[in-house]
Amino acid sequence: MLWTASRAGDGGGARLTTMTGSIRPDGTPRFLQLADVAEILNISSAQAYALVRNGSLPAIKVGGRGQWRVESAQLEAYIQRAYDETKAFVESHPYGRGDDEEEPAG
Repeated sequence: MLWTASRAGDGGGARLTTMTGSIRPDGTPRFLQLADVAEILNISSAQAYALVRNGSLPAIKVGGRGQWRVESAQLEAYIQRAYDETKAFVESHPYGRGDDEEEPAG
């Protein structure tokens, strides 16, 4: 965990955050722990680990214990790919009545 000090004018004091790693100029961390990735995606830590291990979400191992870290930019790229894949799926699998379906007898 990391204590962060408030910036002038943001109305807060020091606060505790679970995000670790270097902080970019926009105030966001460059690297995320898998627990942070899981929280952002609203999935379990095991699911976040599986995304990394199957290659869907690029990550690096750091430190002597080989802890996984996901770069914020990689997570954003993964989310964009998921949106693109979902859009393609929705377009190729329309919801509701198709042109080849018969109208109900009435």
